Amino acid sequence: MTTDPVTFSVQNLDFYYGAAKALSNIDLEVQPQKVTALIGPSGCGKSTFLRCLNRMNDTIPGIRVEGKILLKGKDIYDPGMDVVNLRQRVGMVFQKPNPFPQSIYDNVAFGPRVMGMDVNLDEVVEKSLIAAALWDEVKDNLKSDAMGLSLGQQQRLCIARVIAVQPEVILMDESTSALDPIATMRVEELIAELKQNYTIVIVTHNMQQAARVSDFTGLFWLGEMVEFAPTNQMFTRPKEELTEAYITGRMG
Repeated sequence: MTTDPVTFSVQNLDFYYGAAKALSNIDLEVQPQKVTALIGPSGCGKSTFLRCLNRMNDTIPGIRVEGKILLKGKDIYDPGMDVVNLRQRVGMVFQKPNPFPQSIYDNVAFGPRVMGMDVNLDEVVEKSLIAAALWDEVKDNLKSDAMGLSLGQQQRLCIARVIAVQPEVILMDESTSALDPIATMRVEELIAELKQNYTIVIVTHNMQQAARVSDFTGLFWLGEMVEFAPTNQMFTRPKEELTEAYITGRMG
């Protein structure tokens, strides 16, 4: 039996906003169908790194990337890389829920329509909402305005919208920080279910969340990756003193 190649292989990654270096010499492998959590204090480079994985930073003038990010062996910064296709393969859920001011149905159908995917939209909408643990709550109101949903429901709708275009990877940038504890728990349960079919990378300030939901954890500090390890090892037997100090709350 062949083993799956790693989903992302990041090699000697440096990232600059103009002359300011935001990431320095990042090396890391993201394993398929696992949850990788990125932790660290504000402004340490976690979200910048996450946005490198689907080239979302390309929209910012003056950025520069050095090193390599391979998605299943292909360099995503290769000039021949189709960025639209990349962002279909690597979907993103943001910190604040951002549903479109349209119906629930049209939110989920948006991606397949724009991409001209040859699919049965009704099926895609239903399957995506089921996968996002939202179907039972909205199935009788698919034509109603998505903005009328609770924040937690809106975030799960945004997850369904990502799922609808059949990605391989789901990136989540602080995706529960705007939610109450019960809605947060629903999204965490959802992450555990989704990793059966998707590779997931999350940025979180919440170390308990990282410990609960992830298989691997990386600690960012001042634009560098201090330590990257299986989550259980990271939280019980960290190799670096800085990791231990951050995890125990003595720093950060």
